[in-house]
This record gives sequence, structure tokens and C-alpha cells, in this order.
Amino acid sequence: MTDYPVHARIDGAVVMIGFGSIGRGTLPLIQRHFDYDPDRFLVIEPSDAACADLAARGIPYRQVALTPENYRAILDEVMTPGTGFVVNLSVDTSSLDLMKHCRARGVPYIDTVVEPWAGFYFDTEDNAQRTNYALRQKVRDEKSANPGGTTAVSCCGANPGMVSWFVKAALLKLAQDIGVAGNIPSDRTGWARLMQSLGVKGVHIAERDTQARRTPRPRNTFVNTWSVEGFIAEGFQPAELGWGTHETWFPENARRHSTGSQSAIWLNRPGAITRVHSWCPTPGPQFGYLVTHNEAISIADYYTVGSGPAPEYRPTCHYAYHPCDDAVLSLHEMFGAGRQQPDHHILSEHEIVEGVDELGVLIFGHAKNALWYGSRLSNAETRDLAPDQNATGLQVTSAVLAGMVWALENPDAGIVETDEIDHARCLEIQMPYLGPVEAHYTDWTPLQDRWQHFPEDIDESDPWQFRNVLAS
Repeated sequence: MTDYPVHARIDGAVVMIGFGSIGRGTLPLIQRHFDYDPDRFLVIEPSDAACADLAARGIPYRQVALTPENYRAILDEVMTPGTGFVVNLSVDTSSLDLMKHCRARGVPYIDTVVEPWAGFYFDTEDNAQRTNYALRQKVRDEKSANPGGTTAVSCCGANPGMVSWFVKAALLKLAQDIGVAGNIPSDRTGWARLMQSLGVKGVHIAERDTQARRTPRPRNTFVNTWSVEGFIAEGFQPAELGWGTHETWFPENARRHSTGSQSAIWLNRPGAITRVHSWCPTPGPQFGYLVTHNEAISIADYYTVGSGPAPEYRPTCHYAYHPCDDAVLSLHEMFGAGRQQPDHHILSEHEIVEGVDELGVLIFGHAKNALWYGSRLSNAETRDLAPDQNATGLQVTSAVLAGMVWALENPDAGIVETDEIDHARCLEIQMPYLGPVEAHYTDWTPLQDRWQHFPEDIDESDPWQFRNVLAS
């Protein structure tokens, strides 16, 4: 890519909160694709290393950690009321509080996750309150209490984010291939009815990260291809999944919610040690971790027909994540020792020598069994597409770019999740950065490729029961 289209103009200050791996990768995309005043671009970042990087790049920054006590005053000093943009790519800051403050000042806002203030993930003792369901519900309550107004795009990264757009694209392909293609749905009810009519039982956010470097992982170092802090935090949250109406079995350690859409359940164990059977094009059958993610809840909720704990239709939906091999080893070391490693390391695009991040949606249970639709982006291709990030990062940062463009084109949409915005427009913006975006049908089911020497508590009458998907 050498000729970069300018998608929109941003008047006023552009404030980026956080300059970790995703912030570093988002910066060049903002520089390429928006018309804005570079002198009014500012990064808020507490770490010494990130601020030294910003200084070397000549990027204005404010070295400070946002807290419940100071965030209003600091944002008011740097934002331009009624215009500009706040791009929140940080950890340990309340997405909801920042979102509410930006909307009160008329400033568009975007984030990649519903993040709480520092300490929440590890200091909160009630596991139900530590779920993403509970965090998301607070944002949905705010949306209901204050509809409309300045646009704030919640959870717009790769996943959550891009994968919600993939679900819609995959449904349209499935409808065409089955021979029931009609008008593209124009609202939530239409999309839910389409998924129901196609016989879809559920969706895996099915990912396989094969990026690797030459040197072995050092002991006592957590190595990952994206935020280590973010992965550890979500890995320690309870495993969660959207709970479909086709399910006939309920896990003994599962719990329900009594408020909100009741579209999800949670398991009383960490997601990063809860394994599930899933499928991706490169490895075929694989174990993934049932790490909690916002999209598992939002997709199940969005495609619900009816309401309450027993609607007419709802798909099961959850993440099935196989991170890079170094991250798998890091998880084993961390949970085995019962403590976090003292050192954290994110694999850079320069040290990775092979591999892809294969991230898509596995839509299953229909007449053609299962369809995987997603991005198979390599690190080698990423280096040609954009600087300062690996393949995992570019899938996230390009979604941030797409969400920002959509927000500027729809300035008064209120609080929205990525399921609720124009998937075609967002993928149009993002697609040049995703490498091969492919659709793969498979006849694999969770009943196949299992060890036969030991008895298992499975349901052979319905391959796509979560009872068969759950491995441990």
C-alpha cells in the first residue's frame, strides 16, 4: 500500500489514551487516513519507556496515569469540546467513566474493551461481578439511560470488534450458498431472524496464532503477541459464553445472571485454563481456551429472537483461543506457579520469523455443518502493510481505524457496540489491512478426532452441544 486514502477529517484535538502495542500500531493508521492537525494530537501515557518512544518520535504526550480522581480534569485540559476524538487504548482505566465524560463534552470516543479501573480484576472477590457480562451490562444500562447523543463506539478491536462484522459477512455467504439469499437485513431483528432461519446453533470466535521467533521463551517471562497485562487480566476472569437455546445440558460449575439480557453464563473457573474443542483452517481441530470476551455476550445477545432467560432463539457463542506457543507456555508457567511472571515481553514484528494470526468466526450447526470466515494475516505481510506492529496488532488497529471512520460519519449514534454498526462499511475500511480474508467449510464436529481410550460424558445425538465442545 502506497496511496493511502484520507477517510475523514478530525477537527479539534485527537487524544490517544495509552501507547502500548496497540497504541503504537494505531498511530501510523491515524496519520495515514485522517486529515487532522498534528500539533493537536496528544498521547496520555504513564510508562517511562512508552514516553521515551513518543519523545523520540516527536509526538506530544502527557506522562500521567488516569485515575478516578484526576481523569475529568486531565481530559478537560486536552480535549476540544464538541469536536476532536478520544481513542482509548489503555489498561486500568474505566472505559465507561471515560466514555460518559467524553459524551458529556460532545467528543467522539472509541475503545477496544470495557476496561475497569486498576485493581478491579484481582481485588474484586465476587466472581459474578468480575465477569465481562457485568462490565458490559453497566455500559448497556448507560446506553438505555442516555440514548442518542455523541457517538461512542464500545469494544472495537479485532475481537471484540472485527469478528462481529465477520459474523454478518459469513451469514450472508452461508445464505447464498444454501440458496436462501434475500435482502440484506437492515436491523437487529432481521439479522437475528436470518441466523435462526439458517439453522445456526452457535459461533466460535476461533483463533490460532502461530507467530514465533527463533529464540526460546525465557523462564519467568510472560511472552505474548499483544498486551500481556490485558491477556493475564482476562485470563483470570471467569470463563464466559453466550448460552444458546439448543443446549440441553448445563455445566455443574456454571452460573446464570438474573439481570440484563441474561444472554450468557459463566463458569466458576478461570478462562485461561478452560479448554474447548474448535477448528481453524491451518491446524484443523484444535484446543482453544475459553477466555472471556465481550463479543461472546454481545453476539449472543444481538442474535436473540425473544427475550429473557428462555427466548425463542439464541446462539451459543464463545471465544476459542489458541495463542502463540510462547503464550501457551507462559500460561502454564504462571498458573503452575500461582503468580505472574516478573517480566513481560511482546513479540515485535522484527523478531517474529514465521507464522500468522488466523482469526475468524466458526459458524456451526447449519445445513453445511460449519463455516469458518476470517483473516489469515501473516507477520511478513504485516510488515509490508503497516509499521510498528505484528499481525495480531494490525487486526486490532485496523478495526480501531474503521470504527473511528464510522463514528465520524455517524456523529450522533450514541453508545454502540460493533454488532450494531454497518459491517460492510467497516470492513471496506479495514480489509486492505487484513491479508487473506477467506471462507472455509468443514465437516469437522467436536465428536471427531477425540481420544477413544477413555470414557467421556458427551452427547452423540447432537455434535454441537457445548457438552461436547468443553474439554476441561
